Amino acid sequence: MLNKKITPSINEWLREAKRDPLAPKSGMFLVHNGVVRQTPRAKVRRGLDDGSTVRAMDFSYDADMVDEVVAETRQMEGIFCVKVWLNEGRLEVGDDIMYVLIGGDIRPHVIDALQFLIEKIKTECVTEIELSERHDR
Repeated sequence: MLNKKITPSINEWLREAKRDPLAPKSGMFLVHNGVVRQTPRAKVRRGLDDGSTVRAMDFSYDADMVDEVVAETRQMEGIFCVKVWLNEGRLEVGDDIMYVLIGGDIRPHVIDALQFLIEKIKTECVTEIELSERHDR
């Protein structure tokens, strides 16, 4: 299993984005930070509670697919900045899974692009295997 990566500096990402030649066109930046949570996906998404909690996650991704989704997001109306960092390996509760930075002209465009990108990454590009432990209720 690969070791997890070093988390990037969001402050540095924002400094870089604001130095980009397209930065004057951006009126908003949004950052998403996904983390490993203790509550299992089945409970959060579907209300299924089997008494277990997540203790870790094995996380991997297809880099080529992520690059394609990032390129697709950059083509969205009003979007001028897209950065993605994904962790990998055995992640513990509280560890960072991903960072996403989106910059664009107006709030609706940026929010739509963030939602689109994260949904595509989560459903098409990554593999998340929750490692759980069962608790008696």
